Amino acid sequence: MKKLFVILALALPILASAQKFGYVNTQELFQQMPELKQVEARLDSLNAQYENMLTAMQEEYQKKVQDYQDKQATMTDAIRQITEEEIYSIQQRLQTTYQTAQADVQKKQEEYLVPVQERMVNAIRKVGEEKGFTYIFNSATSLVYTGPDAIDVTDDVRKELGIK
Repeated sequence: MKKLFVILALALPILASAQKFGYVNTQELFQQMPELKQVEARLDSLNAQYENMLTAMQEEYQKKVQDYQDKQATMTDAIRQITEEEIYSIQQRLQTTYQTAQADVQKKQEEYLVPVQERMVNAIRKVGEEKGFTYIFNSATSLVYTGPDAIDVTDDVRKELGIK
C-alpha cells in the first residue's frame, strides 16, 4: 500500500505537467462573429413585424374605447353590452398576440443562435485538437485563476472562425 502511494505521489506531478491548459473568451468571440449581425437583423425584422401588428391592434382598441366613452350615455343596454364585449375581445387578442410574439421571438432567437454557437464550439474544439490542449476553459464565465502556464487561445479560435 505504501509503495502504491509513493508511486502515485511521484507520478501525479509528471502527469499533471504533461497536460496543456488553455482559455478562451467566448463572449468576446461570439460578439465578433459575422453571423451574429445576420441573426440580429432577422430578429429585428421579426420584432418590427410584431410591433406593427401590435400597434395596429392597440390603435383599434383605443379607438373602440374612445368611441364607447363618447357614446356610452346614449347607448342602450344591449348595444353597451355588445360594445363592451368587443372591447374585451380586442383586449384579449392584443394580450394573446403580445404573448405569442414574445414566445416566437424567443424561439427564433434560440433557433438562429444554435448554429452560430455550434460553429464557435467546433472552432474551439479544432484549435484544442490541433494545438494539443487537454482542456480549454471559458474565461468569460468560469475562470477564477489563470496560472502562468495557461495559454489564451482566443486569437487562435478567432483565426479559425475567420474573424479579423
